[in-house]
Amino acid sequence: MGSLRLLHCCFLICLLAPGAAGQSGTQEKPTPEQAQEPAQSKPDQPLQQVAPPAEPSRNVSPEMRGDIFMARRMYREAIDTYREAIRDIAVLYNKIGIAYHQTMEFNTALEYYERSLRVNPNYAEAINNIGTVYYAKKNYRRAISQYNRALRINPNSASIYSNLGTAHFARRRYDDAFKAYQKALELDPEVFEHRSSHGVLLQERSVEERATFHFYMAKTYAKAGIVDRTLQHMRRALEEGFRDRQRFREDPEFAAFQQLPEFQELLALQPRVL
Repeated sequence: MGSLRLLHCCFLICLLAPGAAGQSGTQEKPTPEQAQEPAQSKPDQPLQQVAPPAEPSRNVSPEMRGDIFMARRMYREAIDTYREAIRDIAVLYNKIGIAYHQTMEFNTALEYYERSLRVNPNYAEAINNIGTVYYAKKNYRRAISQYNRALRINPNSASIYSNLGTAHFARRRYDDAFKAYQKALELDPEVFEHRSSHGVLLQERSVEERATFHFYMAKTYAKAGIVDRTLQHMRRALEEGFRDRQRFREDPEFAAFQQLPEFQELLALQPRVL
């Protein structure tokens, strides 16, 4: 009996020994290369591929979101968004002022333009925009003063010269208006073709004497030698009832246009009956 028990225990030990299940009793010795390799675990499940980290999304700043609202004419939303970003930054105060300006809240707009200047006293765009508030209130003298102040800081701004000309025009100071328009066109040939209501600088275009305004615009473009826009404003002046047609023949700016068939055809148009 003792011999049987001893054989049974030896049999169980053999079953539990390494390599006993389906392997030969001898175990191969690892090669030197295998001996140097670290042991690797064999997981029960296949390894999952780890995706590379996604690129961080580009954050849109409050100022950028405010600009988007401005472009969509959502001025209240723009005001709230700009306020999120204010850290005594002059440009944002100025933009809030423009948003209030667009909703015809001129006093509040003026308040924010002045806040902008308290941060940056030499911020020409805010000074210009203060001028546009006075222009909207028909205080043309003060508007001109602000435009000239802005031009002392930024003498190369076509838009401010354009505003200055329009304010002079509103006071019927046509020669001064013409000089300012000439300077604006010299600085930017496209200044009268674009206007910004959601940037940092406002441009005024509203004038009451439309016919006279278009005459001086035609004269400005004629002096610059820009034919198509000269004829365009000449037509609009005549259609608006400009009465002093003889000026198209006598003013020296139109001398080079006298022989153009289009120019002669426009002068032959019947005066508009008002």
